[in-house]
Amino acid sequence: MKLFQDSIKAHPFIKWVGGKSQLLDEVKNSLPKNFARRKNLTYVEPFVGGGAVLFWILQEYPNISRAIINDVNPELICTYKVIKENVDSLIAELNELQTEYIPLSTEERNDYFIQKRSLFNSKQLLPIESASLFVFLNRTCFNGLYRVNSKGEFNVPHGKYKNPRICDEDNLRAVSKLLQRVEILCGDFAKTLEYAGPDTIYYLDPPYKPLTETSSFTSYTKGGFDDDEQIRLRDFCNDIANAGAIFVASNSDPAGVNPEENFFDKIYQRFSIKRVFASRMINANPDGRGRISEIIISNIASL
Repeated sequence: MKLFQDSIKAHPFIKWVGGKSQLLDEVKNSLPKNFARRKNLTYVEPFVGGGAVLFWILQEYPNISRAIINDVNPELICTYKVIKENVDSLIAELNELQTEYIPLSTEERNDYFIQKRSLFNSKQLLPIESASLFVFLNRTCFNGLYRVNSKGEFNVPHGKYKNPRICDEDNLRAVSKLLQRVEILCGDFAKTLEYAGPDTIYYLDPPYKPLTETSSFTSYTKGGFDDDEQIRLRDFCNDIANAGAIFVASNSDPAGVNPEENFFDKIYQRFSIKRVFASRMINANPDGRGRISEIIISNIASL
């Protein structure tokens, strides 16, 4: 059993809007050509989200000696910490939720989900309770969304998955093992500026700029992330680049919808911009699903 566990590749333990699993090749191609040979690198991810790039890069590049992750979502970061520090208890809690939920009828499942969502929104839970409900709701809600209202309450409705895998024990253990190498922060992305230096690489995956007036329904913080925040992030990229760090950032491509929309081309004109394509299946309108253009921004000359 141990040999089997050691061979498992850690991958995201939750579904996450805009997850980067399908863009890993593009991220890899954006790294410096000598990246794998550089020693004692620090990796920083200020918007960790589902962690697809984090898990991939730590397993692909053993020359990364230090990793720092951050996110403004406290429930998400609580879950990362619980997986790192107390994965056995989390697995026990998720197995119990799975055992209770799976045999229920559709109507009973919906009632069970609503009850657990209300408990999660009480914000008066122990870390292990919050983390287990976070994973449960993510695995059983509509399209795996994480969306909150103006009060910061999770408000995604129940999904209709026939047999959701609420507890993926092998992956949770693989993730926990990997997180032993990671420092976990919670707060504004700007707090990670202190780690910038010549041996640091940042990957930045902020909340994407909405492509239409109705496409920001996936906001996962009650404050949102508007154009002023995008510009503040650009200023942050200037600061870490000036400190000698390298960075790769991703975002939506408004020009893919409206060729005259040059918001990112203007604010990131100092840096390189590459357009790539990704399939996005999480959309309230089925007509909005499919392959869309996204951008990768970097201060790496090879881009």
